[in-house]
Amino acid sequence: MTTAPAVELRKVSKTYDSEGEPAEVLHGVSLSARAGTVTALLGRSGCGKTTLLNLAGAMDFPTSGEVLIAGRVTSSMKDAELTALRRERIGFVFQSFQLLPTLTALENVELPLLLARASASAETARERLRWVDLEQKAGHFPYQLSGGQMQRVAIARALAHRPGILIADEPTGNLDTVSGRVILELLRRSADELGASVLMATHSAEAAAIADVRVHMRDGRIEE
Repeated sequence: MTTAPAVELRKVSKTYDSEGEPAEVLHGVSLSARAGTVTALLGRSGCGKTTLLNLAGAMDFPTSGEVLIAGRVTSSMKDAELTALRRERIGFVFQSFQLLPTLTALENVELPLLLARASASAETARERLRWVDLEQKAGHFPYQLSGGQMQRVAIARALAHRPGILIADEPTGNLDTVSGRVILELLRRSADELGASVLMATHSAEAAAIADVRVHMRDGRIEE
């Protein structure tokens, strides 16, 4: 396990314009997450968990402070560099799966590899489906899959390019208990076997239990 953080937030604040009035969502948050670990962000809806994940995934930028990924400050990077960073170093898993309905499971997993012009994309995608134990569903479309299976495909897609950072926003929020446990096991394995730094926002105590670090947030600040 490397000693340098995979992602680091330094005194980060984020303010949005809400109907002409500034609304500060994060207040001076500092956090670092290392490779091979799971970090769980806990707190009520609106406490800033998703905003923090967006910053850590280079999908948004702080109003003040710095976000560093692989030692680079995201807000100082050009658009092309940011696109490459997201494609090569970051994977995303969402509560709503966000699979493309007109693509098969295999095609959904292969898509980011094709966009990155990776070699042997179909072979790699099939290997990722095998890793989440869904190779037998490679030719199925999302509507032919259960919610748990769709989320497993989404994890396979997020891990297709073996990212250093895996962002998971309420990954078990739409799943039953049994399916949720399977997803949590895969997220844990993503850290243990693939060395990813997993950052997960969750309301679930069971999800938090798999984490190495639990970060409790309240009103845009880290409580503990």
